Amino acid sequence: MSTIFLLLVIYQIKHFLADYPLQGKYMLGKFKGGTDWIMPLFAHAMVHAAFTFAICLYFAPQHAVLLAALDATIHFIMDRIKASPSMLGRFKALSANEYREIAYEQEHYIKKFPGTQTSLNMQEKFNERLKSNVLFWWCLGVDQMVHHLTHYLVIYLILVLP
Repeated sequence: MSTIFLLLVIYQIKHFLADYPLQGKYMLGKFKGGTDWIMPLFAHAMVHAAFTFAICLYFAPQHAVLLAALDATIHFIMDRIKASPSMLGRFKALSANEYREIAYEQEHYIKKFPGTQTSLNMQEKFNERLKSNVLFWWCLGVDQMVHHLTHYLVIYLILVLP
């Protein structure tokens, strides 16, 4: 197995562990407003840094601190952009039940009473919720892409730094 492939697999596992099983309730405080988000997000970014530091201790020990700091910094910034209620965090995902409710309400109310102010208001509300759902998933995709590109950068640096 080549070093590059091995590092890609290791970083996929690292990303899964740090972003899902090891991101506890406290770290989800990164979605809070004011300044209450700072420490939970910092703790989350430090989990990512700890994994990168451990990986780099084996593959590039002389650069472990630098690469862990790079990973933590980018992760912190991207997750804040994603979680902030004034930035990408303003978009909300629809659950399957919410989506079914919208479809039901459109079928039973809007189509039965077309052109009324109530049906127009409902349609506008539904369209906003559906758009927010689409944008939520796009934002999550951007977030994940940035994290993976960060890992590719760290892997590249592991391989090329003296």
